[in-house]
Amino acid sequence: MKTSMTRKQWLLSGFVAFTCLASTAAGAGPIENYSPVTAQRLENPEPSNWMLYRRTYDGQGYSPLDQINTSNVKNLTPVWTFATGVVEGHEAPPIVNNGVMFVATPMGQVIALNAKTGDEYWRYKRQLPDDLFQLHPTSRGVGLWEDKLYLATTDDHVVALDAKTGKVVWDTKVQDYKKGQYMTLMPLIIDGKVIVGGSGGEFGVRGYVAAYDAKDGKELWRTYTIPGEGEPGHDTWQGDDWKNGGGSAWMTGNYDKETKTIYWGVGNAAPWPGEMHPGDNLYTSSVLALDPSNGKIKTYHQYHQNDSWDWDEVEAPMLIDLQRNGRNIKSLVHPGRDAIFWVLERTPTKINYVAGWPFVSTDVWKGIDAESGRPIVDPDHKPTVGKRVEFCPSLWGGKDWPSAAYSQKTGLVYVPANENFCGGFTGEKLPLKPGELWLGTKPEDIGLKTKPGADHFGELQAWDPVTGKKVWQHNFPKSQLFGSVTATAGDLVFVGGTNDRNFRAFNAKTGELLWEQKTNSGIMGMPSSYEIDGTQYIAIQSGWGVDAQRIQDALATNNIGIESNVPQGGVIWVFALKK
Repeated sequence: MKTSMTRKQWLLSGFVAFTCLASTAAGAGPIENYSPVTAQRLENPEPSNWMLYRRTYDGQGYSPLDQINTSNVKNLTPVWTFATGVVEGHEAPPIVNNGVMFVATPMGQVIALNAKTGDEYWRYKRQLPDDLFQLHPTSRGVGLWEDKLYLATTDDHVVALDAKTGKVVWDTKVQDYKKGQYMTLMPLIIDGKVIVGGSGGEFGVRGYVAAYDAKDGKELWRTYTIPGEGEPGHDTWQGDDWKNGGGSAWMTGNYDKETKTIYWGVGNAAPWPGEMHPGDNLYTSSVLALDPSNGKIKTYHQYHQNDSWDWDEVEAPMLIDLQRNGRNIKSLVHPGRDAIFWVLERTPTKINYVAGWPFVSTDVWKGIDAESGRPIVDPDHKPTVGKRVEFCPSLWGGKDWPSAAYSQKTGLVYVPANENFCGGFTGEKLPLKPGELWLGTKPEDIGLKTKPGADHFGELQAWDPVTGKKVWQHNFPKSQLFGSVTATAGDLVFVGGTNDRNFRAFNAKTGELLWEQKTNSGIMGMPSSYEIDGTQYIAIQSGWGVDAQRIQDALATNNIGIESNVPQGGVIWVFALKK
């Protein structure tokens, strides 16, 4: 929950006129030639495809295609578009497997398209319950395995679809949406296991990561992010706080195929004020290293303890091999919501702290302990009960869930950051009611403030993760930056994320803006790149909503000349070079 809107306003914005049958709509018909997805293909994906959330298990968000490059990107033009038929935040990357595109949209919809022409094959529409209420009615994509697709739904089911027809193969309930549990992530598929994590931390739930058999939907294991009695880390909670401790795991994890380890990000503790759940509160605001065979926690790193700012750290760290101080470090790189750019080292038994520095201004941290990597809190900027406390950055952090990217050519990390935002609230002890928001403050007490004299808000940053130096930065004067980044071997960085509806390409080495295209709405989703018959394409969903719109609404109240109106409505845009 990231807004000062009322519950009724959330309900209206989150449930906009799209409740329809779970069926296959009329289209061009079944897909005749579909390439089954194997473990080998996921571990070593063809450059022409985009079959995982960030294309590869390491989460780098990098395409090795280079037909579109710094010299010709000015000739990029739309080759087809496709309206999704729904509004709200479109956050999923277009997934492409040998010429077939699968797009997940808000309201439980999956569309299968010819990735070259935009012609529809089939469309799945899920029946969503009339009483469904959640804060983020969106989807971040479908997972692929063999001849099926896997969708995690906002009414808390995992659904397997036949990739050729869109027909339901199995449908498994994960938890109870009436208790505030829901899902928005793309399932991570590893060796026939469909792995998901739940949303709903603001409803006082207990977070988890769970795996299901891709063949029949049977649950194989479930690991709670909040340790129960007798489990390691349980002593970091007091009393029964752990039972409703939050720790949602609502973004897709990354995977080290060499060590067979999943790295999964975990969200904030519940409710927000830390004094209402004393202790470090493992494993909230952490990254977990999980064994995919059984879900066992191998090790972890907690980015910040006793979270009190709603700073989820759910974006999984990127797996990057770095040369630092004369040695090769198998690193985990994570520009955090807590405003710290984290560089960690992953080993089979431990995650080591390497370095960390603020990538936007913050008054919450006095520093980081050099040995443990534990941030040192300034108590004057830590929310508490009965007193309004202000802090920078805001609830949305230095970077929210939109993903950073790493270029294997430049060695730089590209961060969709937000600067000059602050927030605050007054902590309040409120009773927990299943299925209702449980924030530890009143929604109307939450706001977003801009720093006096600020000349910009969004920043696309380029960092060298080895030296800790910022190489370049592009500022957005009248908008936050709320969209994921993709880098390509053409020395380009693609990103949307602004309220002017533009999709942009930057020079990955210098930060020079090389190309932009106005779209129908604001862009929250992540770009993907693929190739068919020798032509490279760039694809993106345009569709503003959810937190991007909530930030926009909050900015409009700051009297800084920004209006709240950004047109909504989802459209898939696909670009290629002019012939």
